[in-house]
Amino acid sequence: MSAPFDLEALRVRAVTAAPATKEPPPRHGPGELFLKGPIPWNWMAAALSLSGKTLHVGVVLWHLAGMKKSAEVSLSLKSLERYGLSRWAAARGLQSLEDQGLALLDRGRGRKARVTLVGTTTFNSEESP
Repeated sequence: MSAPFDLEALRVRAVTAAPATKEPPPRHGPGELFLKGPIPWNWMAAALSLSGKTLHVGVVLWHLAGMKKSAEVSLSLKSLERYGLSRWAAARGLQSLEDQGLALLDRGRGRKARVTLVGTTTFNSEESP
């Protein structure tokens, strides 16, 4: 006769799951460019609703403003080409941001436009607790 069947050998043992490890969000490396936040969601939502490359222009403005730690940046339309924006698309995007009230533009013939991001206190928040 064959050996008796052992049910205990087949019983599933209680398994404790290893605690989930919480990975930190990815960070930029030394010397790498980054996008400084927080960016107000209302600002972003308004820019998302605009057409064309407006959001792209807005993200570049936030990047430049974060690097400068100021809501006001000087912007050459030609310099936006390194971000994949033609100067014409950038000009239309800036105009859309200004029309929507998301940016103030101070233009002058033969000089860079000065752009101020509107509705932001983000860059002053580092000073307050």
